[in-house]
Amino acid sequence: MHKDANQTRRGFIGAAAALVTGIGLNGPAAAHLSLAALADATMPAPAISASQGNLKQINAGLLNVGYAESGPASAPAVLLLHGWPYGIDSFADVVPLLTTQGYRVIVPYLRGYGTTRFLSAASVRNAQPSAIAADMLALMDALKIEKAVVAGFDWGARTANIMAVLWPERVSAMVSVSGYLIGNQQAGKLPLPPKAELEWWYQFYFATERGRIGYDKHRLEFAKLIWKLASPKWNFDDATFERSAKAFDNPDHVAIVIHNYRWRLGLVDGEEAYDELEAQLALAPTIGVPTITMEGDANGAPHPDPAVYAKKFTGKYEHRHITGGIGHNLPQEAPNAFAQAILDVAAQV
Repeated sequence: MHKDANQTRRGFIGAAAALVTGIGLNGPAAAHLSLAALADATMPAPAISASQGNLKQINAGLLNVGYAESGPASAPAVLLLHGWPYGIDSFADVVPLLTTQGYRVIVPYLRGYGTTRFLSAASVRNAQPSAIAADMLALMDALKIEKAVVAGFDWGARTANIMAVLWPERVSAMVSVSGYLIGNQQAGKLPLPPKAELEWWYQFYFATERGRIGYDKHRLEFAKLIWKLASPKWNFDDATFERSAKAFDNPDHVAIVIHNYRWRLGLVDGEEAYDELEAQLALAPTIGVPTITMEGDANGAPHPDPAVYAKKFTGKYEHRHITGGIGHNLPQEAPNAFAQAILDVAAQV
């Protein structure tokens, strides 16, 4: 079993920066150091789960964004992006590994999750991918972050990809679980082989009104099922799931999830404001920022073969295959490997 898979699951993001003095590291210059020894040498920092209120809020674009922040405000920034059906607690063990190396780490709830709220009741509950990426750009603007390393999985990896394509001047480097995930509605309308279609069963369920009502009524049971299917070898406990599940207690969560998957199939429209961005993404553009892609050896969720997307990355590029029964939620299942990838790709900038 991969060492990370047995790591204690801690509550989210306390005063991790306090570890810096005790360990004696000197910020990003030490980023080349291996995190394996660091993880063994440090005791867990006192932490309060983000899902229990250790959060900040800021107005950014269309949203009031809930986010966790650790590390010095003047330090180089890392933006960590979660997916569905997960939340910011996926990065609980990643954050202190980055802040001890001298980074400022921002972990936001995406629209429809956690404490993130739309500023206007009139805003369309739109979850097309370019809109989510625009949210993150607005967050960077609100926090006065000029550039950041952007890293994520699932929806978060897709968002990171889009940001790197549309605003490469704002993304210094990227870590993307499952690689290149930029799609478009026209491609989404094309049928896949039956086995591949079977893996997307929930997408078709969400296309129906029965699916929307069912997800609203059973969202916790649904999320736990997805966790088990996507990470079949991850023996998470109830407390771990329940910390993340608080992210789904959001008035817009169901609308956002349903819209995202219906949009992918071309069953609903997006907003005209994002048409130009989607037109650029529909060309399947290459990504030029330094990138490390990652994949767990036990990812049960639909994901492309790394050989298929390798040529989509035209800058400094590396793919890492993480062994030990690591599934779809790679940052939480293998936090050392995920954090090390961030440090390594940041060193290439």
